[in-house]
Amino acid sequence: MPAPTPLPVVCAVIEHDGLLLLAQRPAHKHLPLKWEFPGGKVESGEDPATAIVREIREELGCEITVVRMLPHFLHDYKTVLIEMIPFVCALAEGSAAPHPHEHIALAWVKPAGFAAYDLAPADLPVIAAYRDIGS
Repeated sequence: MPAPTPLPVVCAVIEHDGLLLLAQRPAHKHLPLKWEFPGGKVESGEDPATAIVREIREELGCEITVVRMLPHFLHDYKTVLIEMIPFVCALAEGSAAPHPHEHIALAWVKPAGFAAYDLAPADLPVIAAYRDIGS
């Protein structure tokens, strides 16, 4: 049996005043009520950097700029294998504040405060990479 093709997924580690943005998933979706870095699927033929800007505009109603990419990795949720492509981002100048269009809550968190949140498993390596590379 051939290995499944990973689904490319982007996420944004949005920095603002020393805090990072987390979003809480709705109860009716996969990984109910887990906290995550917002993002979503990369469309066929779409560049991941373009995808993260689009996803954040759709999910949070704000504009971001990509600062840098973090290392990407595979995460197996058993029902789907994803290729997580994380980006460190900032709110674009003049952007509206993030607002949860698809999530039920948002939280600005100090990097040391993630332990207080029930994070989606694929987001844990993102935090580790962010800390390893430095903010």
